[in-house]
Amino acid sequence: MKKLHILANDGIAPSAKEKLEQAGHRVFTEKVPQEKLADFINDNQIDVLIVRSATKVRKDLLDRAEPLKLIIRAGVGLDNIDTEYAKQKGIRVENTPAASSHSVAELVMAHLLGGVRFLHQSNREMPLRGDTDFKVLKKAYSKGTEVKGKTLGIIGFGRIGRELAKMAIGLEMNVLAYDPYIDEAELTLHFFDGQTTTFKIKTVSKEEVLKNSDFISLHVPAQKEPVIGQKEIEMMKPGAAIINAARGGVVDEAALLKALDEGKLSFAALDVFADEPKPPIRLLMHPKLSLSPHTGASTLEAQERIGEEIVRKINSFASGS
Repeated sequence: MKKLHILANDGIAPSAKEKLEQAGHRVFTEKVPQEKLADFINDNQIDVLIVRSATKVRKDLLDRAEPLKLIIRAGVGLDNIDTEYAKQKGIRVENTPAASSHSVAELVMAHLLGGVRFLHQSNREMPLRGDTDFKVLKKAYSKGTEVKGKTLGIIGFGRIGRELAKMAIGLEMNVLAYDPYIDEAELTLHFFDGQTTTFKIKTVSKEEVLKNSDFISLHVPAQKEPVIGQKEIEMMKPGAAIINAARGGVVDEAALLKALDEGKLSFAALDVFADEPKPPIRLLMHPKLSLSPHTGASTLEAQERIGEEIVRKINSFASGS
């Protein structure tokens, strides 16, 4: 097996680094600034570049990084990598699509459950007013709803969308799914005592999802145009909610704020933003927005699984397969 020089520029699980080094590879984990990345790759003869979403692998870098043979995205989306140009230059591009699906789905569900019980708002208010206005806050946040019996609409029914659907079914929710590439999906729920049960979900039109869902969660790749804009929001139920843990820009943030201000939507949740890593203050301060800093895949378990998948891919590449 060939011994490779590897740069994990956005970090890697310590266990994965250890396994790669045990296999004889040299692993660099320092964060190299974008403008110095090509020089670092050339100076250290880097064969493999591992990135998450922060590092951009564009044409200018690919033209200059001569030793590079393999790029691995530690996650799902490849929109920060010019994949087609890399392939033209003979550089292999991989990702780890299955490793973080469950973690992203759990974050979506956390935002959903927090939103219907106003946790994102009460967590802001309690430290400021809990000792003086306890009863006022209690009254303000005593109109929460249950998710049981409500309908969750899922736009994009790949791995993450299906994981989310299983969680929703476990909470006795109805599920509607739209995906232009999938007609039907089989979901198997695994329980603590070894029992399993299987559901078949047939996808429906996007319009049906928008019109009939109490909550909508997006799980689509980066797009040139928003998947949810003003027209789509107008189709939604009054008081519905939107959760975006997919990619910044797939929801029109201006239209979202307008719908929140006008009361068309009861709340929304964003884990991703069109202007990362500097979201506008009007989003950050909005009382009806539940926010997280692009941490959908950032659990210890997901990073361990991602690391294990990266190790397998690199060792396979080093062995010539």
